[in-house]
Amino acid sequence: MNNIAILYGSSGGNTESVAKRLNEILDSSADLYDVANVKLDDIKAYPYYILGTSTTGIGDLQDDWEGFLPTFKKIDLTDKTIAIFALGDSGSFSSSFAQSMRILYDAVKDQATIIGEVDDEGYTYDESDAVIDGKWVGLAIDEDNEYNLTEERLQGWAKKLKEVFK
Repeated sequence: MNNIAILYGSSGGNTESVAKRLNEILDSSADLYDVANVKLDDIKAYPYYILGTSTTGIGDLQDDWEGFLPTFKKIDLTDKTIAIFALGDSGSFSSSFAQSMRILYDAVKDQATIIGEVDDEGYTYDESDAVIDGKWVGLAIDEDNEYNLTEERLQGWAKKLKEVFK
C-alpha cells in the first residue's frame, strides 16, 4: 500500500484519465480507486487522499460521488491531508465551472487538512463556487476547452503536492 489514495468518480472517462495521469506524474506513488466500487476498509488507513470528480449539469457532483460521499465522511479524517481536483466545461458551463470541487471541499474541510489550492489566474470562466478569494480550492481541469493546459497544470499541482505528501 502506498501513502496516497486517489479516489475518483468518472462518468465519461476523463476524470479517470486525469487521475491516472496524475499518478504517473507522482511516480505511481498512489493507489487508484474508482468510488463506484471502493470499500471503506480499503481506504481508511491512508494518510493522504486526492479526491477527483467531474462536474455534471450546472455544478453538480458526479453521480458515483453522490452515492459514496456519505460513506467517505464516516472515515475519521483527523490527521488526514486531502487535495481535490475537478473537471468541468468552462465553455458550456462558464457560470458553474468545476463547481463540484466545492461540494467535496465543504464535506471535508472541517475535519481534514486541505492542500493544493490554485490561483484562478489563466482560467477562462465567469463564475464558480469552487473559487474562494481568487483561489480554487483545488485544481480545476477543462478537458473540453483547455485540454492543452492540462499537462502543465497537473505537473505544477503535483509538484506542490509532493512537498506535502511524503
